[in-house]
This record gives sequence, structure tokens and C-alpha cells, in this order.
Amino acid sequence: MASLSSRRLMKELSDIKTKGTPAGIALLTADSMQEWFFTIRVLGDETVYKDEVFALRMIFGDRYPIEYPQVTFVANKEYQPPVHPHIYSNGHVCASILGPEWSPVLNAVSICLTMQSMLASCKKKELPQGNDRYVATAPSNPKHTRWEYHDDTV
Repeated sequence: MASLSSRRLMKELSDIKTKGTPAGIALLTADSMQEWFFTIRVLGDETVYKDEVFALRMIFGDRYPIEYPQVTFVANKEYQPPVHPHIYSNGHVCASILGPEWSPVLNAVSICLTMQSMLASCKKKELPQGNDRYVATAPSNPKHTRWEYHDDTV
């Protein structure tokens, strides 16, 4: 019998294949029910991220969708995390939906939409305060970080 997580992800994948994804978001790979990759392009000419494409990695645990997935921006030869006040240079994201504001009604595509919106509203490319210190000491899984959500202006 498939787990709740697997059943939910199979439905999400089926919806993506039949209905597609919103503009600027594309599923790169979903080779397993544990790890998916998406690309995100911020729409509009007024964005500081014009013509940039970012890759987002999601790792789903056995308790998804009750618990949020591990979400990071990819850093490799092809992709780099965006320079953004809520995204660390190792790809970790400080966003309340990936913590206390997570709800099981959210899904992989809604996470991508939130990241796309977060990038679109950014007015200035800058790394988070304390980026170097955080990256040097961060756990490999950002879910093990105790984030402080105090700035929703970027």
C-alpha cells in the first residue's frame, strides 16, 4: 500500500502532467517520490531577476504533506541560488511557509509560486545578513535551522 506521501505526490505529479504549471515554473525532474526539481523564472520586465532562471530542489519526507518538504535553491555548474535577502548562498530559504505557516493544502507548485512571488517583489539583490556565518555553520538540511521570521518586506 502506498504511503500518504506517495499518494499525494502521485496526484500532484498527475496534475502537473495534465494541467501543466503556471507561467515561469517548470518541472525539471520527478524521478522519484522523494526528490523533485523545478525551474523558476520571474516574470515581468520590472524584476531585478530579469532573464534569470533558478532551480529549486524539494525533498519529500514520509510525513508530507503533513510536514513541509526540504526546499533549497540549487547551486551547481548550471544554476546558482538567487542573491536575495531571504536566500542564503548555499540555497537555504528563510520563508515562513517552510516552517510555522506550512499547511497541508500547500503543494510543490504552490511552493514554487511562493518562491517566484518572493523573488518578483524583491527590489535589491543582496545576501541575507550573516550569510557567511550561516553558510559556514548551517546543517545540510535547512529544516534543522531555527529561523526568525521578522522581515516580510522583500
